[in-house]
Amino acid sequence: MGNLRLQQPFFLRKRGLLLPLWGSTPGSCYHTDIKCRDIEPVQMQLTSEQPQSLPILGLSVDILPDYTEWLAAQIAQERGLHIVTLNAEMTMQARQNPQLLQVIQSAELVIPDGAGVVMHFRIRGRKIDRCPGIEMAEALLKRSVQQQPWSFFFYGGEPGVTDVAAQKWQQQIPTINIAGTQHGFIAGAEMEAFLHTLQEQQPQVIFVGLGVPRQEFWIAEHRHLCPQALWVGVGGSFDIWAETKTRAPSWLCNNNLEWVYRLYQEPWRWRRMMALPQFAWCSLIDTLN
Repeated sequence: MGNLRLQQPFFLRKRGLLLPLWGSTPGSCYHTDIKCRDIEPVQMQLTSEQPQSLPILGLSVDILPDYTEWLAAQIAQERGLHIVTLNAEMTMQARQNPQLLQVIQSAELVIPDGAGVVMHFRIRGRKIDRCPGIEMAEALLKRSVQQQPWSFFFYGGEPGVTDVAAQKWQQQIPTINIAGTQHGFIAGAEMEAFLHTLQEQQPQVIFVGLGVPRQEFWIAEHRHLCPQALWVGVGGSFDIWAETKTRAPSWLCNNNLEWVYRLYQEPWRWRRMMALPQFAWCSLIDTLN
């Protein structure tokens, strides 16, 4: 991703303190502090108007009592957003990848997707609720038909997956407005045609399922095409909706063990799962400090 091109310069969204960034060695908990813009003190009283920002290992998450309604208000105001669904694995990747860290810091909304993120705050005495990205995306799809239906676009996954996912949603909610789909295996002229389609259609919500960090980089590079849209990285959600894969049983999700089921389904992920104990260790060190 060394040749990542952005249409506008990165900026740091948070105001306030010295945020710890990445270390000199991968996964290191000992890192250099750099001066970010002044961060406003965290207020624990939540309002529906503004997210409350909580720092976590050089990043931050935004806390809201109702993400769906807040996002509905942003759509009504035609305010474009990049929404990041943060988990422990992405947090550790950002500590090793300066470009990913910048993209996450520049996003307008970062939600606590992973159980590790929630546990990080609980050991500090701050109870927050997990908001899995797939559930937030589903809530937006269901909420979209309450008034004038919002338009959605599905991009990513293997050929055919987004088509089936869109069909499943259309069967479930006939009035839903899915303006288009596109699988993630395109380049060259096909990519140019797809980008032209996005710019022409101006969908209001764009789900991008390319995996981390590719989907975050892709959104940062192309969000200027639909400046009033919500851009959401949804990972493997299309596979779940298309029923090519299954989500963990609810009892595993409710006990913060969804990662075990993902490892069972995709054993090749074991190397990536090593980020979980690294995150736990860094979280503990950060708490003690």
